[in-house]
Amino acid sequence: MRKFFTFTILISLLLNTGNIAKASATDVTNKKKITNKYNVTMKQDLLCLMLAYPEYITNIEGSNDYVYLIMKSGKKLIYDDKKTKNSQEKLANPDLQDTLEQLYPLSPIKSIMVEDFDPGRFRNYGLLSEVYGSSKGSIELKLTKVNVCYHNYQFNSSSGAAVSLSAVMNQLMPMSESNANVQKCLLPCSGTFNYRVISGTGRLSPHSYGIAIDLASDKRDYWKWASKEAGNKRLASYPSELVKVFENNNFVWGGKWSHFDILHFEYRPEIILKANFFTNNIDSNKIWYEGAPIQQEYVKNVIEKINKSIK
Repeated sequence: MRKFFTFTILISLLLNTGNIAKASATDVTNKKKITNKYNVTMKQDLLCLMLAYPEYITNIEGSNDYVYLIMKSGKKLIYDDKKTKNSQEKLANPDLQDTLEQLYPLSPIKSIMVEDFDPGRFRNYGLLSEVYGSSKGSIELKLTKVNVCYHNYQFNSSSGAAVSLSAVMNQLMPMSESNANVQKCLLPCSGTFNYRVISGTGRLSPHSYGIAIDLASDKRDYWKWASKEAGNKRLASYPSELVKVFENNNFVWGGKWSHFDILHFEYRPEIILKANFFTNNIDSNKIWYEGAPIQQEYVKNVIEKINKSIK
């Protein structure tokens, strides 16, 4: 009887050991998948950033498990500070990974986004300062005039921002003449450059950098002004063709934020590039840059630089 009991224990131990080994192997596989997804996403983010701001981002550097963008000024911007943050902390102090974490939807929408889905609302001020100016005076030196609805408005000339707004208006102004809804949402423009902080915060508004435009205002446009129900009604009537013109020229729309800002459009080429090139569905069977325009020589060079810097 003792021999049988001992034999039973031995078999049980062997089976448990096998199960533990299988569980350990599964854990290792899952960790590898998570690591692979993180690395692929990081490379895609870096590619979008470098394509969005080629005049200002010169290189990538890896140091002690951290990755940095090297700016033309010599300043280093960390990609991921490895800190766990809630949405308010990401608003206050986002790293570059935070700014690109939520994938901006390019398809039309008819209702307010789910809670805390705000792609483009997290802004890395280190990057904005490097590209558009680090003080009111340095920003003002980069401003140029753009014809918005037959009036001149100031917009930042860096990284194609003003050129893109001009392209938007060249399409929307003729459109507004034949489309009453587009005209109603477009006119009168509520403003572009305005050096100020966001109400209730200490953070500079993107209008401070001259990269945002507010169109015709409606009392249902802003999450602090209106209920979600009122915002939904406003959103449902907003012309998708107007939004598409802005998005085609690298602007994100505040109407696609849970903290909705329906009259607000903001020049954020890195976010639109990621939305065009990549999705959140990482496929290990595909090369990480699949979806990017690799036929372009500059894109090839950036991909090569990223592959050399990040193994």
